[in-house]
Amino acid sequence: MKIGFVSLGCSKNLVDTEKTIGIFKANGYEIVNSPEKADVIVINTCGFIESAKEEAINTILEMAEYKKKNCKFLVVMGCLVERYKKELEKEIPEVDLYIKYSEYNTLWEQIQNLLHKEDKLDNSNKYSNFDEIEERVISTGDNFAYLKIADGCSNRCTYCAIPYIRGPQKSRNIEDILKEANKLANEGYKEIILIAQDTTKYGIDIYGKPQLAELLKELCKIEKIHWIRFLYAYPETIDDELIQVVKENEKICKYFDIPIQHISDRVLKMMNRQSDGVSIRKLIQKLRKEIPEVVIRTTVMVGFPGETKEDFEELYNFVKEAKFDKLGCFAYSKEDGTPAARIKEQIHPMTKKSRYNKIMSLQQEISKENLQKQIGKEVEILIEDKTYDGRTYVGRTSMDVPDIDGIAYLNTDKNIQIGDFVKAKVIDVSNYDLICSI
Repeated sequence: MKIGFVSLGCSKNLVDTEKTIGIFKANGYEIVNSPEKADVIVINTCGFIESAKEEAINTILEMAEYKKKNCKFLVVMGCLVERYKKELEKEIPEVDLYIKYSEYNTLWEQIQNLLHKEDKLDNSNKYSNFDEIEERVISTGDNFAYLKIADGCSNRCTYCAIPYIRGPQKSRNIEDILKEANKLANEGYKEIILIAQDTTKYGIDIYGKPQLAELLKELCKIEKIHWIRFLYAYPETIDDELIQVVKENEKICKYFDIPIQHISDRVLKMMNRQSDGVSIRKLIQKLRKEIPEVVIRTTVMVGFPGETKEDFEELYNFVKEAKFDKLGCFAYSKEDGTPAARIKEQIHPMTKKSRYNKIMSLQQEISKENLQKQIGKEVEILIEDKTYDGRTYVGRTSMDVPDIDGIAYLNTDKNIQIGDFVKAKVIDVSNYDLICSI
């Protein structure tokens, strides 16, 4: 049987998809990239915010059309199913099997029962612990891989549905993470990107205290890994030890992805965030003092219920003064079952859109200004591709996360292999990208 996959949502979801692909491949199934060729289509859905839910439903309906042609079975798994399984079964009966996130330990058993309804199967499930499955097919190319160090979240921000979908934080133990990291390094992956809903709280549930700094020190001992970075570092758990580990180890990218969400103490309190405006400002100052070359990325949310004009102006002025290297903005999305959804003072959609546009327009100017400062500097680039005409190499610096940040174009007559690291000089910038030369 030929199996096709569609993975939606975040990088943590993608790792789950890669494990599922790995299980199919290990059991002799052929993996195909085109839904037209697939006997079975598996969709891993996101259910985080309204736009993600719409994308997931549209994708399910689109893939259901292939059942009229070649596809025999349609399987839908993941976060959307966790939240709305009964409704989906009723509204989209074309799907043969819905698998909730909380049912992943029986995922393979359920799939086998579907594909081999007429056969008598051995009901022993060797994939009964999804977290420990070693079969995984990396889908992000040959140069980098995501490494999930924890799942779920215990922060309970009032706008977020993740704890209701994936439960409280569940960290993996350091030994299992290092084993997987060594495996990835031996397979040739040069960059490891650590992911969790909150990487800075990694290990608290197992070891009683944050262990990200300790984990990073151990990962730096793996010789074949060139770059290590971690995403989603909540501000209240970034301590002096973590800053020093990043500062002192060459392999760790000097890149902090810190989702602050807001700067108004009033809004932060309504969001049930653990940091306040003063501590956020102090942290950014400290990072820039301790690591002068640091790149700081953040995300902010506009239109949270009860956000006043004054709250928004405080956020706008802070973005203007902080001059973040990278910034993403989200308009608040009202999510079923969350405390914020019950707040009466919901913001009008047009106001949310206006505030979003103002922040992004401001950040565009800041990004241009920040990029201009890179001209003349030497950077290290991981070469990942070539342009269509074959004349220019395309890659990333340590300042850029794949599929999120900018890229670097390298003009040279030298023959460079894809996957090589090269030193180059920034000679120009374009939008969010660098133009470089050896």
